[in-house]
Amino acid sequence: MTPESPEPSIEAIRHPPWLLGAAGAVALAVLFVTILGDAIEDGAQFSFDRAILLWARGGSAHGAPIGPAWFRAAMIDITAIGGVTVLVLMVALVAGFLALRRHWLTLALVLGGTISGSLAVTLVKNLVARPRPTITDHLVSVSTLSFPSGHAANSAIVYLTMATLLGQLVEGRAARTYLFAGTALIVTLIGASRVYLGVHWPSDVLAGWAFGTLWAVAWWAIGAWARLQRESRRVAD
Repeated sequence: MTPESPEPSIEAIRHPPWLLGAAGAVALAVLFVTILGDAIEDGAQFSFDRAILLWARGGSAHGAPIGPAWFRAAMIDITAIGGVTVLVLMVALVAGFLALRRHWLTLALVLGGTISGSLAVTLVKNLVARPRPTITDHLVSVSTLSFPSGHAANSAIVYLTMATLLGQLVEGRAARTYLFAGTALIVTLIGASRVYLGVHWPSDVLAGWAFGTLWAVAWWAIGAWARLQRESRRVAD
C-alpha cells in the first residue's frame, strides 16, 4: 500500500498546549453565542442592527438597496458561496483531494471539524429561535431562523477550518499567508452579503463570524496536537 504523503516538519507547532488551546477556543465560541443568544431571547435590541440595515436601503425602511444593479447581483452570487450546497461540495472536493494524497489525518480533521461545527450552529439556531429582520425586504428567499447567521458561521467553519488545516501541509510563509488572507476575504464578503440582502441582523453575522472562527482555531489546535502525537510515536519507533 502506498504510504501517506509526507508532511512538513512539525518544529513550528511543538511547544504550546494545543489541546488546552482547542478547548479554550470552543469554550469561548460557546460562551459568546450563549451570552448574546440569552440577551436576544430576553428582548435585547442593538441600535447598530437597525442602523446598518437601513443604511443598506438608503436610509429608509423597505427602500431600494444601495449600489448599482450589478452590485446587487454580485451580492446574491457571493452569498451562494456560503450556502449549504456549495459548502458541502467544497468539503467533498477537498476531502477527495486529501484522500488521493493519503493525508488521512488531515482528512479526518476536516470532516470532523466541518460536520460538528455545522451541527452546533443548527442547535444554537433552534435554541435561540430569533426571527429574521422585517424592517427591510429580503432580496433572496429564506426559511430558517436568524441567530447566528448560518452563512457567516458555516462559511467560517468550513473555509477557515480547511484553510488552517491545509496550512499545516503547505510549505512557505507566503503561501500560507495567501491561503489565510484569501479565505478570510471570502468569509467576510459572505457575511456582509447577508446583511446587504436584508436577511440577517448584523449581530447575527458577527456572532456567526466569531463562532466559526473560534471553531476553526480549535480544530487547527487539535490538528497540531495530533501531528505532535504521531511524530512522537514515529521518533519512539
